[in-house]
Amino acid sequence: MERTRNVDLPVLYFGTPVALITTVNPDGSSNISPISSAWALGDRYMLGLGSEGQAYANLQRVGELVINLPSADLAPAVEAIAPTTGRTPVPDEKKASYRHESDKWSLGGLTRVNSQDVLPLRIGECPVQIEARVAQLIEIDGGSAVAVEAEVLRVHAHESILRPQGPDRVDTDKWQPLYYSFRHYFAQGARVGSNFRAPLLDEPAAAMSS
Repeated sequence: MERTRNVDLPVLYFGTPVALITTVNPDGSSNISPISSAWALGDRYMLGLGSEGQAYANLQRVGELVINLPSADLAPAVEAIAPTTGRTPVPDEKKASYRHESDKWSLGGLTRVNSQDVLPLRIGECPVQIEARVAQLIEIDGGSAVAVEAEVLRVHAHESILRPQGPDRVDTDKWQPLYYSFRHYFAQGARVGSNFRAPLLDEPAAAMSS
């Protein structure tokens, strides 16, 4: 067994999916916020946001959002908008690293798509787009950050990442999500195993309905 030692890591992003959160600005436009703290449980998504950003202000005012999940090839678009904020003036906490940008869509070369159940727009290039409503906002870390519990209302997925037959299932060989680890972007690697509840890749469609 390898020895361990105590470490003081500046961040704890051992590996999380990137999400692009769209929310509604006061002028009715949709803001885009890249985040790297997101996980799902049932029909709920938990998201971590900085409380000084435009996304949090928008969610307090209009409790609707779209959780857009980019594929690995969208890393340049994500990084293009990463150092920007929709807040103006830029909060003091962000001035050292961020600049104001009112049109993150053009900056990232992203396409606006209307949602069906919520006001924020979807990002057309993202293979998965999840329309959601805020269930609760929980301030953490003395109010410097917020945990968002979002109720999933509708999920959109590119047909290219879905299995062609049977019930709606993502083809994990075609879905290549963008991951974030210690402030670096990564693509999904090769499969190294499957959970006992995962359907077999060659399992007949009828058998996958259970």
